[in-house]
Amino acid sequence: MTALDSARWQFAVTASLHFLFVALTLGLVFHVAATQTRYVRTGDPVYGRMARFWGSLYAINYAVGIATGLVMEFEIGLNWSGLSRLTGDVFGAPLALETLVAFVLESTLLGMWLFGWERLNRRLHLALIWGVAATALLSAFWVMVSNAFLQHPVGYVLDSDGRARLTDFTALLGNSALWFALAHVVFAAMLTGGMFVAGVSAWHLRRRPGGEHTELFRRSLRTGLHNALAGVFLTIGFGYAQFGPLTRNQPTKLAGGDEAVARQAEMVARYGPGDYIPDGIVGTSLGIMIMVANLLFLILLAARLLAIRDVLSTRRWARPMLWLLTALIPVPFLTAIAGWIVREEGRQPWAVYGLLKTADAVSPMSDGALLASTVGFTALVVGLVAVDWWLLARKARRGPGDEFLPEPEPAREEVSV
Repeated sequence: MTALDSARWQFAVTASLHFLFVALTLGLVFHVAATQTRYVRTGDPVYGRMARFWGSLYAINYAVGIATGLVMEFEIGLNWSGLSRLTGDVFGAPLALETLVAFVLESTLLGMWLFGWERLNRRLHLALIWGVAATALLSAFWVMVSNAFLQHPVGYVLDSDGRARLTDFTALLGNSALWFALAHVVFAAMLTGGMFVAGVSAWHLRRRPGGEHTELFRRSLRTGLHNALAGVFLTIGFGYAQFGPLTRNQPTKLAGGDEAVARQAEMVARYGPGDYIPDGIVGTSLGIMIMVANLLFLILLAARLLAIRDVLSTRRWARPMLWLLTALIPVPFLTAIAGWIVREEGRQPWAVYGLLKTADAVSPMSDGALLASTVGFTALVVGLVAVDWWLLARKARRGPGDEFLPEPEPAREEVSV
């Protein structure tokens, strides 16, 4: 395996697995914020327990996911020095904003929210979780701004030394490769979070019918199904909306048959010899993603109809749907990886489309060194994913408790004189 192969495999694995954390945290945080809003408005303690329970799962996933994001930061600097040298001044600016503004602020607000239960004014505490949700969305925005530049470079000029220099920041924000893709990612996260909430709730309703927290999970099931159904519908819509700008910006990505031959000839004439048609895995991943998304929509629509008047959780004949919802929890994560394969592998052989080839972006390191780092970083990230899922499953099975609530002060004994 060459250094280029190792660097690509390493980043593909770590980026794909890191995105699993992003999809769940972004999908869960708005569910938690909306649930806590209901709690503050109604004073219903069930909504308070819901917000704390799902918030605890969100916090677990967020905390472990930070480590995988740090691994990616190291990889960009160590393995892709050619990319950083040529275009780092452009695509690095949104990443810096994501780290300094969104990431730091989000972590601070989340810490205040975790320790603020019953210690802060309820409305102030509610504002904190909505702040976490807003900064999470802002974080996703800046990452997608940076990624959109790699897909369709705009707003820059090349200096005399060949380095790209940012000249128009508004062009980055108006990039045609940005907005539909951002909406697609956000609503895919909404699907992922909703499916997770519905699946965990379905497990409890199936295994512990009539238990202590039955009402909590009935409400969570309805909300999760509602979010997942809306999420998959909008994900499909914004997925198809990307085809227009994608075809204009990257004419080789989805080309096939005679069109692929013509596009290959055009690219060779423009950029010199090379293979400019992406691997067949791009088309396969796109087909799987579309098929699974449509199937999920039908299943979620049926489940949502069954959830009306709690038919899904009270009728024995509807119980198989509860089992199916739990079994479907991993599916949005797998389709998310398929989506990133289409977006990233479909850009090849370019690191920055039309500007910098991937072979020229990799750091000048030995094959052995990059292979060793690939094995090490892959093992680290896979281990973090395993730990995350173990912690999530352990907490989800246990169900709600007194998450984040301050310990009651011990009663003082009166001393008689």
